Amino acid sequence: MDHIVLVGASAAGLTAADALRREGFTGTLTMVGEELRTPYDRPPLSKQVLAGDWEPHRSTLRQDTDIQRLRMNLRLGCRATGLDTAERVVTLADGDRLGYDGLIITTGLRPRRLPFGHELAGVHVLRTLDETLTLRAQLLAGPRVVVIGAGFLGSEIAATTRGLGLDVTLVDVEPTPLARQVGTWVGGLAGDMHRDHGVRLRMRRHVTGMTGDNGRVTAVVLDDGTRLPADVVVVAIGSVPATEWLAGSGLALGDGVLCDVTCRAAPRVYAAGDVANWPHPAAGGRVRLEQRTNATQQALTAAKNLLSGPAEAVPYAPVPFGWTDHYGTKIQTCGWCPSDATIEVVDGDPQPRKADGDPQARKFVALYKVDGRVVGALGWNSARALREYRSHLTENSAA
Repeated sequence: MDHIVLVGASAAGLTAADALRREGFTGTLTMVGEELRTPYDRPPLSKQVLAGDWEPHRSTLRQDTDIQRLRMNLRLGCRATGLDTAERVVTLADGDRLGYDGLIITTGLRPRRLPFGHELAGVHVLRTLDETLTLRAQLLAGPRVVVIGAGFLGSEIAATTRGLGLDVTLVDVEPTPLARQVGTWVGGLAGDMHRDHGVRLRMRRHVTGMTGDNGRVTAVVLDDGTRLPADVVVVAIGSVPATEWLAGSGLALGDGVLCDVTCRAAPRVYAAGDVANWPHPAAGGRVRLEQRTNATQQALTAAKNLLSGPAEAVPYAPVPFGWTDHYGTKIQTCGWCPSDATIEVVDGDPQPRKADGDPQARKFVALYKVDGRVVGALGWNSARALREYRSHLTENSAA
């Protein structure tokens, strides 16, 4: 191969570039990125950057000199608009056409939006560093904040904004925060933590509209008629894979780019990170993982498999690992934590043993079981203990 193109200036894209060079690829390497920024880390955006604890540059994944060592042609601020797998050409928004011998797709996600309200000033989504900085600038005015969506991202945003001393309400259709991610039992503990820190929860509620005045949001309307006063609204209702540019490409698309077990989507085309969807033997079907650790691990596999070719490609079957931080509490998961699993606490105590308000008051490890088999584990302020229980998780566990 003489020319490999990476579409997506992301953590996965940068990892793939690193891997390609380390594996001995000496040809031309081109990275296409929709943003003007070089690749940066997204997990700190809803926490350290939004809180103002980090300067924006701290989220950058590599210094300029390190990126220069990769000898890449950077096409930043330029969106990919099409792909022709037969001709092996990526089309860019500026009309340029990039021929390739190998392609790795790492375009990640786009935030879901409500069918209303986004035309109002003060209504935000949070995916990019620029969106984070815009939101933080408005938070400095001390607004009343409503966060719609109590998954990992929405819960982190609620915790961060409350940490800034703001009036915060968290809304979700589920009975507890994090219900889809870790189930309602752990979600109930997360809800208690939010309440203990002064966040108002509106669970089992749908948002039906927003009101505004002079083009700026004033309230969020719920399905029971409640109006939540709001100067700033953050919509965190999930994301969708950024695959719209691949329509008509010939690639199989569904919930992401549909790959085989080696991350291969088509001849000489691979995908990695949040956008990749592939069959995982331990999951009993296809999966798409929105986890920072997966972005790195899968990009390494995709890069190596692209260079080695299909005959020598290896399957990608990781044990998923993720984390979230709220009010100084770290919640980590490994494997699968389905909401209908049986949960068994095997280490520590889910009941606080210290003074109220201490983020380290609750420490435990819980195993998630389906049909008697351990499929996942969760650690609440228990990183060391959780590592010991990861041995319970095998690649043959079924979720």
